[in-house]
Amino acid sequence: MSRTDNPRLKEILDALVEHGHAFLKQVKLTDEEFEKGLDFVRAVGLACNDKHNEVVLLADVLGLSTLVTLLNNSDASGRTPGALLGPFYRGDSPQYANGESIACKDSPGAPLFVEGRVLNTKGEPIANAKVDVWQASPVGLYENQDSSQPDKNLRGHFYTDGEGRFTCRSVRPAGYPVPTDGPVGVLLEKQNRHPFRPAHLHFVIFAEGYATLVSQVFADDSEHLNSDVVFGVNRCLVGTFERHDPGTSPKQDVDGLYYTLDYDFVLAEGTPTYPTPPIK
Repeated sequence: MSRTDNPRLKEILDALVEHGHAFLKQVKLTDEEFEKGLDFVRAVGLACNDKHNEVVLLADVLGLSTLVTLLNNSDASGRTPGALLGPFYRGDSPQYANGESIACKDSPGAPLFVEGRVLNTKGEPIANAKVDVWQASPVGLYENQDSSQPDKNLRGHFYTDGEGRFTCRSVRPAGYPVPTDGPVGVLLEKQNRHPFRPAHLHFVIFAEGYATLVSQVFADDSEHLNSDVVFGVNRCLVGTFERHDPGTSPKQDVDGLYYTLDYDFVLAEGTPTYPTPPIK
């Protein structure tokens, strides 16, 4: 490893080999187990395609993805904690005006009205911040894994006003299982683990002069908050999805049960960058 002229690469590879060898010695891995492990890694690679990344899924269910997120979002600046980007992010979501809906007209589910502010660590509003939001449907599927949904359904971006405020409309998301039809699903089964994530909304918030925030907001009454299969729940990211009885909405087109979420985000100063979509 010493021949590389990249000191950071050398540091990473040296540690990887050292701890990898220590792991093999600790568990006294047999030849048969080693072969099975190699077969599993190969199967994970073969399960990837333009619509699914099994490698990312493996890192998620082993807690590796969340640990990296924590390591890179652990300062005491007061900013909102980060969370996983997730495998279904698209960087080309449609733009909507504040108050508009990201749900296509025929999308089923109880209406959800979301509002919040984007602030800096001094509590000052950040105007013209881009708030990108997406979610799974009430049956637990994202539009780019569900051919029955219109293209780019339940995703869109908004810009904050002069007071740092944004508002949008959607439908209440549901918790869902991660894909289990590949080798990662087999691994979860052998561990006797469930494959479910609690209901949540994804956010990417971008503003000039601030570090981009990639995060999630979880429904406070969602199942699996304490056993998220990808270890992604942070108590600071649990929002109150307030239930409202039928007939109480100020919106004329809403006469049934609906929900509201009010959640503020805090950005720290830094360099803004756009995340790369994990799949096409």
